[in-house]
Amino acid sequence: MSEDPTDLDALVRRVDPDRWASSRFIADADKRADVLALYAFDHEVARAPRVASNPILGEIRLTWWGEVLDEVFEGREVRRHPTAQALALAVRRRELPRAALQAMIDTRYRELDPAAMDETEALDWARETGGVAAELAARILDPDAHTGPAGTPGAAWALARRVPDQPHLRPVFDRLLTEARRSVRSLGVAAFPAVAHATFAAERAAGHTPSGLRSRLRLTLAVARGRL
Repeated sequence: MSEDPTDLDALVRRVDPDRWASSRFIADADKRADVLALYAFDHEVARAPRVASNPILGEIRLTWWGEVLDEVFEGREVRRHPTAQALALAVRRRELPRAALQAMIDTRYRELDPAAMDETEALDWARETGGVAAELAARILDPDAHTGPAGTPGAAWALARRVPDQPHLRPVFDRLLTEARRSVRSLGVAAFPAVAHATFAAERAAGHTPSGLRSRLRLTLAVARGRL
């Protein structure tokens, strides 16, 4: 049976299993739906450079998502794309800032350049992708909390996925993960599912895919303790 294109839960489960697993710890159904809309948006802008056959087509895809944000924030009718529609609802309900969502798009333009990122570029890329997404997810889950501490764990998880193919990034990843384990202690319980997936960062950096009962138990323990 083919996947229902409007089922963002199924989409995120397939393309982003780490963050989907973390979202299982969000009890409020509306908040969980809005977080999944955010992750689906991140998936769409992340895949734009990957699926494009040349940089121009990649730019067109990223521009398309920038136009979605124009529609959302200018109060215009939003194009009929499941992720665009869900993101529009999340923005309205949670007052998500345009600048952060735009940054998630703009950072992806760097991926249209085949040259390897140096440490500084990779760190900036990680903070503007996984880091910003984690901060926005934390804002959805706990709007009254300071969500800054969520950025570093989110960035560490994002960077971890590049390390197997770009081992020169290992030192900066190790430093970032150490920082993430400290910063997450300042994050409230309600917001922790926004960063729980960073529990898998070291495993991802080693080139392994978290799976099975052991990984689920590690994630559950991280959420229970509020520690990575």
